[in-house]
Amino acid sequence: MSCRISELVLNCADPELLAAFWSDVLGYVELDREDGAIEIGPPEGFGGLQPTLILSPSTDPRTGRLPLHIDVNPVDRDQDAELERLLALGARPADVGQTGSESWHVLADPEGNEFCLLRRRLDAS
Repeated sequence: MSCRISELVLNCADPELLAAFWSDVLGYVELDREDGAIEIGPPEGFGGLQPTLILSPSTDPRTGRLPLHIDVNPVDRDQDAELERLLALGARPADVGQTGSESWHVLADPEGNEFCLLRRRLDAS
């Protein structure tokens, strides 16, 4: 027997803002709301191959370099075009000591949570 990641929880100051941002980034939809938290996930819902993301309200969310961060890959465009799209959605470049020769971009979401845009394009399905 083994486990599979089904949900990721991100404590945040503004669940509405981050739910909208991450839904746009990942092509997710709102699945549920409970006690101020918003769960977003793939249109087919909970339990598929992709984990859902729960944006949980917190009065003291950690931001910046978290012990665990999200990596994303483009699915329908190259890395440069996806970088432009993410920046237009509200992501911003983050400096974590990169050398400039990396094949990925380090970004921050609207609350400052760092994530990486990787180069390899993945199949959307």
